[in-house]
Amino acid sequence: MAVDSNYGAFMENFLLRPSSSAHDLPLRGLTFAVKDIFDVDGYVTGFGNPDWARTHRAATSTAPSVLDVLRGGATCIGKTIVDEMAYSINGENKHYGTPRNPCAPEYVPGGSSSGSAVAVGAALVDFSLGTDTGGSVRVPASYCGILGFRPSHGAISTVGVIPMAQSFDTVGWFARDPVIFNRVGQTLLQVPDVSPLQPIQIIIAEDCFQLSSIPDDRCSQVLVKSVKKLIGDDIVKHINLGDYVEDRVPSLNHFMSKELKGQQHNIPSLAALSTAMRSLQRYEFKVNHGEWVTRIKPDLGPGISERVWEAVMATGEDNDVCHTVKSELRDALTDLLGASGVLAIPTVPGPPPKLQTDPSTLEVFRAKAFSLLSIAGVSGFCQVSIPLGMHDNLPVAVSLLAKHGSDGFLLNLVETLYETLQEQARIAEN
Repeated sequence: MAVDSNYGAFMENFLLRPSSSAHDLPLRGLTFAVKDIFDVDGYVTGFGNPDWARTHRAATSTAPSVLDVLRGGATCIGKTIVDEMAYSINGENKHYGTPRNPCAPEYVPGGSSSGSAVAVGAALVDFSLGTDTGGSVRVPASYCGILGFRPSHGAISTVGVIPMAQSFDTVGWFARDPVIFNRVGQTLLQVPDVSPLQPIQIIIAEDCFQLSSIPDDRCSQVLVKSVKKLIGDDIVKHINLGDYVEDRVPSLNHFMSKELKGQQHNIPSLAALSTAMRSLQRYEFKVNHGEWVTRIKPDLGPGISERVWEAVMATGEDNDVCHTVKSELRDALTDLLGASGVLAIPTVPGPPPKLQTDPSTLEVFRAKAFSLLSIAGVSGFCQVSIPLGMHDNLPVAVSLLAKHGSDGFLLNLVETLYETLQEQARIAEN
């Protein structure tokens, strides 16, 4: 296929047909694509890098998550481009090209599930599978103006998926339509279709929204107006999340340097959370791939090369503290949200960066982004990124988080809120 017709989203095209043609299958008649990090029997899993593809044999089985959606009645039409070794949230790949953002062609599509997000955003498939370790479903979903879900950690099998960092790895998915989005989720999570449960409270993390360059009336206020219209005024609460986390996650003190406390452009406790997450992620990446990287010395793109080699040097000296932070944050956020509360934050701190932005310029943006992304990453909570139209011709998104294991509840809430959110977003745009 020419790049123009597939937006550069695909590594290779093939057909995997559903294992049954029963009429009542939930995903019958739908097409999907998979990120080139999932094993598909008979195909080499390329992991975004030609040296990896060259040194690995074809898979001899298919990842259970892929089999689940095939059994659900969907047809797979191919594998999509991934950032090298899944070690980026940008979406640019120097070897295979950068999938073209269908919302904003001059801007990055987001990574590392870049091709999967673009395939959905460009309506080449009905849904797609990606993975999210540090933000690799949520970021491209927000940049490409589509729905993206990071499930509760451990809720969906990662067998047959190249690991990056097991303490954070999840199998996520993208769709444009909230009903299809929910159906895919129910199939992957193997949860029954239950009546939607009304949230007890929706908590707006005010300080997180202040990190974003998107005006309040185009993001948090769209959500607040939608919730008030559909559910009522009394469930909306406000919080300074950074202060709450600093107070309730004492082990974060280990990562709270004076430098973090003095940062004007970030929230110190969430920046420390990001430091803890990336520290453990680096060490686990090294355990998984350090020997291969050292032996093969792969050709890696700018930014990614530095991160990979930094990971290879990781000592793991902070691992115990990182695991304590994980457990303290999960307890703190569980107390905050209760059985059916929802936390609202921006998915990312602003619109997508331009293509080929200098890596050093991206660092401040990345630091803010990981402060937001690490909340679900470290707690293991489920998170959904929901598009809210465009601001200055660039896509806007908001995220909702629910406690670990509340994936079905969160998916139903998205389906309930979606049309009103889009309506309020259109009003705010005009």
